[in-house]
Amino acid sequence: MTIQEFIIKYKEAFSKNVPLPIAFGYSDKAVTEVKKIPRCMIGAIRKVCEGETLTLSADNVLCGGGSLYTAFAPMPDRVPVFVSEVEHYKQNKELVRTYINRLDICLSNKPYLNFMRMDCVENLDETEGIIFFATPDVLSGLCSWAFYDNNDNDAVCTPFASGCCSIVTFATQENKKNGRRCFIGMLDPSARPLIPKNELTFTIPTCRFKEMTDTMEQSALFQKAYSIVRKRINGEIQKETT
Repeated sequence: MTIQEFIIKYKEAFSKNVPLPIAFGYSDKAVTEVKKIPRCMIGAIRKVCEGETLTLSADNVLCGGGSLYTAFAPMPDRVPVFVSEVEHYKQNKELVRTYINRLDICLSNKPYLNFMRMDCVENLDETEGIIFFATPDVLSGLCSWAFYDNNDNDAVCTPFASGCCSIVTFATQENKKNGRRCFIGMLDPSARPLIPKNELTFTIPTCRFKEMTDTMEQSALFQKAYSIVRKRINGEIQKETT
Protein backbone atom coordinates (compact mmCIF):
# COMPACT_ATOMS: atom_id res chain seq x y z
CA MET A 1 0.00 0.00 0.00
CA THR A 2 1.43 3.37 -0.99
CA ILE A 3 1.31 6.34 1.36
CA GLN A 4 -1.38 7.97 -0.76
CA GLU A 5 -3.45 4.79 -0.74
CA PHE A 6 -3.10 4.62 3.03
CA ILE A 7 -4.29 8.20 3.44
CA ILE A 8 -7.39 7.47 1.36
CA LYS A 9 -8.16 4.36 3.40
CA TYR A 10 -7.41 6.16 6.66
CA LYS A 11 -9.93 8.90 5.90
CA GLU A 12 -12.43 6.28 4.79
CA ALA A 13 -11.95 4.30 8.02
CA PHE A 14 -12.05 7.18 10.49
CA SER A 15 -13.27 10.44 8.95
CA LYS A 16 -11.99 13.29 6.85
CA ASN A 17 -12.10 15.38 10.03
CA VAL A 18 -9.59 13.20 11.93
CA PRO A 19 -6.00 14.54 11.94
CA LEU A 20 -3.64 12.73 9.61
CA PRO A 21 -0.83 10.88 11.38
CA ILE A 22 2.76 12.06 11.57
CA ALA A 23 5.86 10.19 10.39
CA PHE A 24 9.10 10.82 12.25
CA GLY A 25 12.69 9.72 11.85
CA TYR A 26 16.35 10.62 12.18
CA SER A 27 18.26 12.05 9.25
CA ASP A 28 21.45 13.79 8.17
CA LYS A 29 19.23 16.45 6.58
CA ALA A 30 16.74 18.81 8.22
CA VAL A 31 13.37 19.04 6.48
CA THR A 32 12.84 22.56 7.78
CA GLU A 33 14.67 25.31 9.63
CA VAL A 34 15.77 24.28 13.10
CA LYS A 35 13.69 26.81 14.99
CA LYS A 36 13.54 27.62 18.66
CA ILE A 37 10.69 25.74 20.34
CA PRO A 38 9.14 26.03 23.80
CA ARG A 39 10.86 24.07 26.53
CA CYS A 40 8.57 21.07 25.91
CA MET A 41 8.49 19.79 22.34
CA ILE A 42 5.03 18.22 22.56
CA GLY A 43 3.12 21.32 21.44
CA ALA A 44 5.40 21.68 18.42
CA ILE A 45 4.87 18.03 17.46
CA ARG A 46 1.08 18.40 17.71
CA LYS A 47 1.22 21.36 15.29
CA VAL A 48 2.58 19.02 12.62
CA CYS A 49 -0.98 17.63 12.39
CA GLU A 50 -1.91 21.05 10.98
CA GLY A 51 0.56 20.69 8.12
CA GLU A 52 3.71 22.23 9.59
CA THR A 53 7.01 20.36 9.44
CA LEU A 54 9.30 20.12 12.46
CA THR A 55 12.99 19.39 12.85
CA LEU A 56 14.47 18.73 16.25
CA SER A 57 18.16 18.68 17.05
CA ALA A 58 20.50 19.05 19.99
CA ASP A 59 20.30 22.81 19.39
CA ASN A 60 16.56 23.27 19.93
CA VAL A 61 15.63 20.46 22.33
CA LEU A 62 16.27 22.32 25.58
CA CYS A 63 14.51 20.03 28.04
CA GLY A 64 16.87 17.59 29.79
CA GLY A 65 14.37 14.76 29.56
CA GLY A 66 13.52 15.64 25.98
CA SER A 67 17.16 15.58 24.89
CA LEU A 68 17.54 12.17 26.53
CA TYR A 69 14.39 10.64 25.02
CA THR A 70 15.19 11.97 21.54
CA ALA A 71 18.68 10.47 21.90
CA PHE A 72 20.50 13.76 21.45
CA ALA A 73 22.21 13.80 24.88
CA PRO A 74 22.85 11.58 27.90
CA MET A 75 20.57 11.82 30.92
CA PRO A 76 21.29 14.98 32.93
CA ASP A 77 22.02 14.34 36.62
CA ARG A 78 18.99 16.42 37.63
CA VAL A 79 16.40 14.25 35.85
CA PRO A 80 16.01 11.49 38.51
CA VAL A 81 15.59 14.11 41.23
CA PHE A 82 13.13 16.14 39.18
CA VAL A 83 10.98 13.15 38.22
CA SER A 84 10.83 11.79 41.78
CA GLU A 85 10.99 14.81 44.07
CA VAL A 86 9.39 17.58 41.97
CA GLU A 87 6.93 15.77 39.71
CA HIS A 88 6.43 12.77 42.03
CA TYR A 89 6.03 10.39 39.08
CA LYS A 90 8.29 7.84 40.73
CA GLN A 91 8.70 7.04 44.42
CA ASN A 92 12.43 7.77 44.48
CA LYS A 93 15.31 8.68 42.19
CA GLU A 94 16.69 5.12 42.23
CA LEU A 95 13.52 3.92 40.52
CA VAL A 96 13.99 6.61 37.88
CA ARG A 97 17.61 5.61 37.23
CA THR A 98 16.67 1.93 36.99
CA TYR A 99 13.86 2.72 34.57
CA ILE A 100 16.05 4.87 32.30
CA ASN A 101 18.92 2.39 32.34
CA ARG A 102 16.49 -0.30 31.26
CA LEU A 103 15.48 1.78 28.23
CA ASP A 104 19.07 1.42 26.97
CA ILE A 105 18.93 4.57 24.84
CA CYS A 106 21.84 4.95 22.44
CA LEU A 107 22.72 8.45 21.28
CA SER A 108 21.72 9.16 17.70
CA ASN A 109 24.47 9.22 15.09
CA LYS A 110 22.33 11.56 13.00
CA PRO A 111 21.89 15.24 13.87
CA TYR A 112 18.21 15.75 13.04
CA LEU A 113 14.87 14.28 14.03
CA ASN A 114 12.20 15.20 11.49
CA PHE A 115 8.42 15.17 11.86
CA MET A 116 6.15 15.40 8.81
CA ARG A 117 2.45 14.88 8.29
CA MET A 118 1.80 11.80 6.20
CA ASP A 119 0.60 13.71 3.16
CA CYS A 120 3.99 15.47 3.06
CA VAL A 121 6.00 12.22 3.15
CA GLU A 122 7.37 10.66 -0.03
CA ASN A 123 8.43 7.36 1.54
CA LEU A 124 9.11 5.75 4.92
CA ASP A 125 12.80 5.03 4.32
CA GLU A 126 14.14 7.31 7.07
CA THR A 127 11.29 6.94 9.53
CA GLU A 128 11.10 5.28 12.93
CA GLY A 129 7.39 5.47 13.59
CA ILE A 130 3.96 6.85 12.81
CA ILE A 131 2.18 8.98 15.44
CA PHE A 132 -1.61 9.28 15.65
CA PHE A 133 -3.23 11.92 17.88
CA ALA A 134 -6.45 10.13 18.68
CA THR A 135 -9.73 10.60 20.53
CA PRO A 136 -11.08 7.52 22.39
CA ASP A 137 -13.25 6.59 19.39
CA VAL A 138 -10.29 6.75 17.00
CA LEU A 139 -8.09 4.96 19.52
CA SER A 140 -10.63 2.14 19.60
CA GLY A 141 -10.19 1.67 15.86
CA LEU A 142 -6.41 1.86 15.96
CA CYS A 143 -6.22 -0.73 18.74
CA SER A 144 -8.66 -3.02 16.95
CA TRP A 145 -6.49 -2.80 13.85
CA ALA A 146 -3.31 -3.58 15.81
CA PHE A 147 -4.95 -6.55 17.55
CA TYR A 148 -6.23 -8.05 14.29
CA ASP A 149 -3.13 -10.09 13.40
CA ASN A 150 -1.26 -10.02 16.70
CA ASN A 151 -2.22 -12.22 19.68
CA ASP A 152 0.65 -11.05 21.90
CA ASN A 153 -0.39 -9.65 25.28
CA ASP A 154 1.68 -6.54 24.61
CA ALA A 155 0.47 -5.96 21.03
CA VAL A 156 -0.62 -2.56 22.37
CA CYS A 157 1.04 -1.36 25.55
CA THR A 158 1.31 1.70 27.76
CA PRO A 159 4.62 1.75 29.66
CA PHE A 160 5.45 4.57 32.07
CA ALA A 161 6.90 7.46 30.11
CA SER A 162 7.11 11.17 29.59
CA GLY A 163 5.15 12.50 26.63
CA CYS A 164 8.17 12.56 24.33
CA CYS A 165 9.35 9.13 25.44
CA SER A 166 5.94 7.60 24.73
CA ILE A 167 5.93 9.15 21.26
CA VAL A 168 9.56 8.83 20.15
CA THR A 169 11.66 6.49 22.28
CA PHE A 170 9.50 3.37 22.44
CA ALA A 171 8.75 3.28 18.72
CA THR A 172 12.38 3.96 17.82
CA GLN A 173 13.60 1.15 20.05
CA GLU A 174 10.92 -1.21 18.73
CA ASN A 175 11.70 -0.35 15.12
CA LYS A 176 15.39 -1.13 15.63
CA LYS A 177 14.55 -4.69 16.62
CA ASN A 178 11.81 -5.12 14.02
CA GLY A 179 9.24 -5.49 16.79
CA ARG A 180 5.45 -5.56 16.64
CA ARG A 181 4.35 -3.54 19.68
CA CYS A 182 2.31 -0.35 19.35
CA PHE A 183 2.24 2.29 22.08
CA ILE A 184 -0.48 4.39 23.68
CA GLY A 185 1.03 7.57 25.04
CA MET A 186 0.58 11.12 26.31
CA LEU A 187 -0.55 10.10 29.80
CA ASP A 188 2.15 12.39 31.21
CA PRO A 189 0.32 15.11 33.22
CA SER A 190 3.11 17.61 32.58
CA ALA A 191 2.69 17.39 28.82
CA ARG A 192 -1.07 16.89 28.56
CA PRO A 193 -1.95 20.64 28.60
CA LEU A 194 -0.07 20.97 25.30
CA ILE A 195 -2.53 18.80 23.36
CA PRO A 196 -6.36 18.74 23.14
CA LYS A 197 -7.94 17.36 26.31
CA ASN A 198 -9.70 14.48 24.53
CA GLU A 199 -6.61 13.08 22.77
CA LEU A 200 -4.00 10.46 23.50
CA THR A 201 -1.33 9.23 21.11
CA PHE A 202 -0.96 5.89 19.38
CA THR A 203 2.47 5.25 17.88
CA ILE A 204 3.25 2.43 15.48
CA PRO A 205 6.90 1.56 14.71
CA THR A 206 7.56 1.81 10.99
CA CYS A 207 8.35 -1.88 10.67
CA ARG A 208 4.97 -2.76 12.20
CA PHE A 209 3.12 -0.07 10.24
CA LYS A 210 4.24 -1.59 6.94
CA GLU A 211 2.89 -4.93 8.15
CA MET A 212 -0.40 -3.45 9.38
CA THR A 213 -1.21 -1.68 6.13
CA ASP A 214 -1.57 -5.13 4.56
CA THR A 215 -4.39 -6.00 6.98
CA MET A 216 -6.12 -2.63 7.20
CA GLU A 217 -9.03 -3.40 4.89
CA GLN A 218 -9.67 -6.83 6.45
CA SER A 219 -9.61 -5.56 10.04
CA ALA A 220 -12.52 -4.31 12.15
CA LEU A 221 -12.02 -0.81 10.74
CA PHE A 222 -14.15 -1.68 7.74
CA GLN A 223 -16.68 -3.93 9.46
CA LYS A 224 -20.13 -3.23 10.93
CA ALA A 225 -19.19 -2.63 14.57
CA TYR A 226 -16.69 0.12 13.84
CA SER A 227 -18.96 1.69 11.23
CA ILE A 228 -21.23 2.77 14.09
CA VAL A 229 -18.30 4.38 15.89
CA ARG A 230 -17.32 6.08 12.64
CA LYS A 231 -20.77 7.62 12.41
CA ARG A 232 -20.26 9.16 15.83
CA ILE A 233 -16.84 10.51 14.79
CA ASN A 234 -18.53 12.07 11.76
CA GLY A 235 -21.25 13.61 13.91
CA GLU A 236 -23.94 11.44 12.36
CA ILE A 237 -24.90 10.11 15.80
CA GLN A 238 -25.68 13.04 18.09
CA LYS A 239 -27.00 11.29 21.18
CA GLU A 240 -24.31 10.15 23.60
CA THR A 241 -24.74 6.89 25.47
CA THR A 242 -24.88 7.09 29.26
